[in-house]
Amino acid sequence: MRLLTLTLALLIAALQYPLWLGKGSWLKAWEVDQELSKQNVENTRLKARNASLDAEVKDLKTGYEAIEERARTELGMLKQDEIFFQVLEDPKLAAKKPLTQSK
Repeated sequence: MRLLTLTLALLIAALQYPLWLGKGSWLKAWEVDQELSKQNVENTRLKARNASLDAEVKDLKTGYEAIEERARTELGMLKQDEIFFQVLEDPKLAAKKPLTQSK
């Protein structure tokens, strides 16, 4: 009777091995699930970025306001008959301002 019990226990252990430690084990399934969750988060972030880029491309293709804004900010361009004013701080006033000390 002891031999039969031992044999059945070993048989059950042998059947449980692939479930817990084999190629398609619960641990592997959990790891794949974690990777899937991370990839879903990354995909969501990339979809939002792609939607933003798509909207920007459509705006650049259809409207001149976006092109004008880019020309002004990135290239420093001005429209015809515009006047550019650059305001510089007076060096004498800058020297008179007390410097704040951080403690």
